[in-house]
Amino acid sequence: MMRWKPDLRDADATPEALYLRRRDFLRLGAAGAIGAAVAGIPLPARAGAADPTGELLKAASTVDQAGGEKPTPWKSVTTYNNFYEFATSKEDPARLAGSLSTRPWTLAIEGEVKKPQLIGIEDLLRMFPLQERIYRFRCVEAWSMVVPWLGFPLGELIKRLEPTSKAKYVLFQTLLDPRQMPGQRSRSLEWPYTEGLRIDEATNPLTLLTVGLYGRVLPNQNGAPVRLVIPWKYGFKGPKSIVKMRFVEEQPRNTWWLMAPSEYGFYGNVNPAVDHPRWSQAKERRLGEFLRRETLPFNGYAPEVAGMYAGMDPRKLY
Repeated sequence: MMRWKPDLRDADATPEALYLRRRDFLRLGAAGAIGAAVAGIPLPARAGAADPTGELLKAASTVDQAGGEKPTPWKSVTTYNNFYEFATSKEDPARLAGSLSTRPWTLAIEGEVKKPQLIGIEDLLRMFPLQERIYRFRCVEAWSMVVPWLGFPLGELIKRLEPTSKAKYVLFQTLLDPRQMPGQRSRSLEWPYTEGLRIDEATNPLTLLTVGLYGRVLPNQNGAPVRLVIPWKYGFKGPKSIVKMRFVEEQPRNTWWLMAPSEYGFYGNVNPAVDHPRWSQAKERRLGEFLRRETLPFNGYAPEVAGMYAGMDPRKLY
């Protein structure tokens, strides 16, 4: 009697990101849509406005830093979100984030700075002229988008705070409030969510403290009222709804590094040559596109940032 032998390898298994979206497949009625989902095409939620909504924000300047690529539609950007504070699925944050109140809001500055303080969000908006930066945005799950963000370089704020010589890293902490953020009632992650950067990464001109997108105030599900955008890193390095910045001497232990150290390192730089343990990072799919494209080292921003990592093992930068 012939014994059955499996003809699938570990690499053929459905990636976790697709498995967690199994509820999306059940909602799709057309066979073509189901086929697209099975093929791994990101499918933004159907709900949500097609055109930008929310309070208008005035930008003093616009800089295209996405190579002339057309921005991903507003509806896709605002209905396909990783925001575990609300839910682990991609579509639920847009549905659940209305519970978040973003006024009043303060940002606490602590640690190795000469000017520790509490900054209200309105004061923060008055401090610096807003810039619109069009960035490529790459998620660790191999999907990507192009987003016109509104904000200002984090380095401009850091300069005013006057870090001491001991300030080697910046630790960011997001809001902890299970009443407003229902995802925090689960143990999907350790709360509050924390993330960290080296001080040179935090002050790089590309690192954007962000308050809006598409010329409008940030929607709650995109990280209102203030989040971080670091275009050469994977999306998990961009904390949302930030309430605290702490300047420290030792490298901090950020949330994903603590939760899954074999999969998520401290740096989180986009590196197509280093696979995630459960899927390849060599290619990505823009939301709304069918075919995959090659992933660029540092998400295409190597000329601006690669020098910060000279002499370091590139595998450890993930």
